[in-house]
Amino acid sequence: MPYPDPSTVQPSRPAATAPAPAQLGAMDRLLPVWILAAMALGLLLAVFAPGVGDVLGAFTIGSVSVPIAIGLLVMMYPVLAKVRYTDARIVARDRRLLVSSLVLNWLVGPALMFTLAWIFLPDLPEYRTGLIIVGLARCIAMVLIWNDLACGDREAAAFLVAVNSVFQVIAFAALGWFYLQFLPAWLGLSTTSAEFSIWAITVSVLVFLGIPLLAGYLSRRVGEATRGRDWYESRFLPKVSPFALYGLLFTIVLLFALQGQQVIDRPFDVALIALPLLVYFAVMFAAGFATGKLTGLSYERTTTLAFTAAGNNFELAIAVAIGTFGATSGQALAGIVGPLIEVPALVALVYVALWLRPRLFPGAAPQASVAADPAAADPVPDRV
Repeated sequence: MPYPDPSTVQPSRPAATAPAPAQLGAMDRLLPVWILAAMALGLLLAVFAPGVGDVLGAFTIGSVSVPIAIGLLVMMYPVLAKVRYTDARIVARDRRLLVSSLVLNWLVGPALMFTLAWIFLPDLPEYRTGLIIVGLARCIAMVLIWNDLACGDREAAAFLVAVNSVFQVIAFAALGWFYLQFLPAWLGLSTTSAEFSIWAITVSVLVFLGIPLLAGYLSRRVGEATRGRDWYESRFLPKVSPFALYGLLFTIVLLFALQGQQVIDRPFDVALIALPLLVYFAVMFAAGFATGKLTGLSYERTTTLAFTAAGNNFELAIAVAIGTFGATSGQALAGIVGPLIEVPALVALVYVALWLRPRLFPGAAPQASVAADPAAADPVPDRV
């Protein structure tokens, strides 16, 4: 019996009966407000309680910030607990999705960031190097949140994030040498010498993806084996779903509390770094969406492709920049600015994706986002 086209097969879930905006939970509708409030709170802590940043920064294990790790784990666990891992084999057979993702993440993304860094920051080598490092660190954490909020394919997102993690461990150091030394020398540009710790990269992947992925997988396996899928999806998941948003907001507060003082002290430098980052996020998202549409992927997988291409692993980029060049270096500042710009930019792109859905994919069934109000949609919580 021939297999169905994997790019169009989606896990069986109840369809929503009304347009998505009418079914959004209250927390989802106010998501930009909550994120702006979290950013403002972090900045206020950085200004009026600067000791908080020092205290939080002191809790590290190796290159991993423990408070941020806790926030990311709380954020990612509910999303990964919702994944139906038995459907991963369908995603793995979708060659269009897999090849497109690999090309966008490991060929287009780093090359685009290299180009933008040299265009916008030709005379600022430290910031330029920091941006290039950000472009090499492909997203393995927050992308799951943005994908869920935009009603992307959850199983596809988990699969692509796992693939990116493997490539990150294998290819990060080699790509760093290529874009910081070999390619600039070949083009007659100045080069940067940098040594990247493979161990630090591996630890980042294991902590920020391995732990929540294992926890989510075991939750589904044990929950379904002991109580059944219906109980797991209709009773257990609604209880843990709100923690994804709580973890996201907690992480944003921490990031701005830890790094907000640098943003306040060097606003002009932050603006210089932010401009190429904004262009990067917009171009990568557009390239992912266009690739998905042109290759015939469904809305769900096109959205997943776009967000996995646009996002970056900010924790890894910051850790590598600080470990290689120092905490007060321009490279570290560029890494720090990355997530501060990425969070609002990708939240905006969530709304862009939802706006494009009925226009580019008129047959796509609208589904509700249930970040903090799972009962607002169907009995099976489909989104964060």
